[in-house]
Amino acid sequence: MSEALRRSPPAGLPARVALPVPFVAQDDDLCGPATLAMLLGAAGLPADMAAITPQVYLPGRQGSLQIEMLGATRRQGALAFTLPPRLEAVCAELAGGVPAGLLLNLALPALPRWHYAVLTGYDLDAGTARLHSGNQGPQVWPLATLEHTWARAGAWALVALAPGRWPVAATEDTAVAAVAAFERVDGAGSAGAGVAWRSANERWPQALGPALGLANWHLARDELADAARWLERAARQHDSAVAWNNLAVVRARAGDRQAAREAIDRAEQRARQTEPRWLPEIAATRQEWGL
Repeated sequence: MSEALRRSPPAGLPARVALPVPFVAQDDDLCGPATLAMLLGAAGLPADMAAITPQVYLPGRQGSLQIEMLGATRRQGALAFTLPPRLEAVCAELAGGVPAGLLLNLALPALPRWHYAVLTGYDLDAGTARLHSGNQGPQVWPLATLEHTWARAGAWALVALAPGRWPVAATEDTAVAAVAAFERVDGAGSAGAGVAWRSANERWPQALGPALGLANWHLARDELADAARWLERAARQHDSAVAWNNLAVVRARAGDRQAAREAIDRAEQRARQTEPRWLPEIAATRQEWGL
């Protein structure tokens, strides 16, 4: 893959990138916390190693698992995205100004030696990659060596972004999933989640998921008029059973029972036509609100 990338890079991918990521030394088994501190710092969210380490480092394993890396990223106020397991996808993020944390296997598949490092740059003409790794400062690796070492660890890559920014590879589905996961940590109705949901609606203005997410964010803050506005827009644009159902809940909470009944009737009609999976939830809404 690295040779193919060098010979025929995707259109628009620059031949070389070098990002100015501040280096954090990685002592012993603390490559996970150090990698996360560097990613967060590059995202404009400086993080203290002393605060991150207990969130990420597992003494019994003498290291950090990917799930802890994702959770700690969100606890520090950033959106966490895993990247497609392709070298060109990681290079595309670097070209967009975002470094990537990589899980590497520095040994053999049967006797792994796991290690996290931050990819800060590459040079396709020279066939090299720039890494922040270990405690000796920035390193230059052959691109092929990096690719093989990364592939032996499952080709797992992480980027951390402040709410409102998106990876190059982001889709509506991955964005909605990332913000929803962020909300579970940061709290429904949090300021950061609001920034992310508004940005998602600007990025994907015709999509259902971001509109539902922003409506639910307003609902969590008891901003019923704003929640209803987004739900009605989504319901009419997509004729979505879940949007009509949620609109019925908001109308009922606001005391407009006639409008709530109209919305729940439309939700049930739509569900019976094309979205039967929502029928149990619609029935529960009717029962809860007496509609």
